[in-house]
Amino acid sequence: MSTHEDLQQLVDSGVIAVLRGVEREDVVDVADALIEGGVTTLEVTADTPGAIDSIGDLADRYEDRDDVLVGAGTVLDAETARAALLAGAEFVVSPSTHEDVIETCNRYGAVVAPGVATPTEAVEAYQAGADVLKLFPASDLGPSYLSSVKGPLGQVPIVPTGGVGPDNAGEFIEAGAVAVGAGGSLIDDEAIAAGEFEALTENAEELVAAVEDAKQSAE
Repeated sequence: MSTHEDLQQLVDSGVIAVLRGVEREDVVDVADALIEGGVTTLEVTADTPGAIDSIGDLADRYEDRDDVLVGAGTVLDAETARAALLAGAEFVVSPSTHEDVIETCNRYGAVVAPGVATPTEAVEAYQAGADVLKLFPASDLGPSYLSSVKGPLGQVPIVPTGGVGPDNAGEFIEAGAVAVGAGGSLIDDEAIAAGEFEALTENAEELVAAVEDAKQSAE
């Protein structure tokens, strides 16, 4: 798909699952469980051991599924971005703004979402070629802060990430977020260790429901 189509799919999905620290041997089971619960955009963070291999595994598994997006997170340099894209990542997320990462993703036609925390950072990242902005850390900044930023920057798509779960996801959507990123509220390490992947499906269903309800209310 084109960058525009991938971006629209990411927005439509409503939730980006942040898979941080998920072992390669578990990543497919975790992804399957989340997808079953309605979360179809999956971000494997680059600081996870074997992250590039895990991205490749997921890209291969869902190659024939147009409803699933696989991406890389916590990308801090162009080299890592390129490696992730060559492994099959369709989008790249960073906790901060790195112009070389943005340039690499633009060159390869992949969606890129750098991290920002201020209006100045948001404008600079967007002007540098970002497709969507990651507001981080979202739980510390809060929905009201996002709403304030969206006031003068209504054209900029923002995805709050960090401390987002079913209890506050709707507030961020109502404040103007196009989607939310979530890790801790979806990924249960104890459940994964016990092989109880259905717990992740339940987490995904709860978060997706909160986001969808908020989107409907905002219409």
